[in-house]
Amino acid sequence: MKLNIADPKKAKTYSIEADEKNSLYFVGKKLKDEVDLSFIAAGLKGVITGGSDKDGFPMHGALDSENRKKLLLSGGVGFKPTRKGERRRKRVAGRIITTHIQQINIKVTAGDSAVLEEKHTKKDEKK
Repeated sequence: MKLNIADPKKAKTYSIEADEKNSLYFVGKKLKDEVDLSFIAAGLKGVITGGSDKDGFPMHGALDSENRKKLLLSGGVGFKPTRKGERRRKRVAGRIITTHIQQINIKVTAGDSAVLEEKHTKKDEKK
C-alpha cells in the first residue's frame, strides 16, 4: 500500500510504501479519521483525506461503504464539470478502507515531520 503523506507546514508531499503489517492498520478506517503514524516517526499523527483503489477509482466521502458504486456527481472528487450545471454518473470507491485500496492520502496534523524528509532523502540517495 502506498501512503502519500502531505506536510502542510512545508507544503511538501512524501510517498512512502507501507509493508503488509502497517497497511493492515488502515483497514476499516474511514476518510477524515485520525490515524497514528508512529511506525514512521514517534508522535506523528495525521488525517486520512483520500485515496484510490486497485483500479484507480477515487474514494468518495458520500459513499458510506467498502464497495464501488456509480454516483450522480455534479463536481468534486471523481468529476470536474466542463459546463455549468453539468452532472454525470461516475464510478467511485467507498470511504471505508479495505485491502483493495492501493493508495491513501494523509495530511500530517501533529508531530515532527522532519523525520519524513530525512527518510525521503535517504531513499533518493539509494537510487
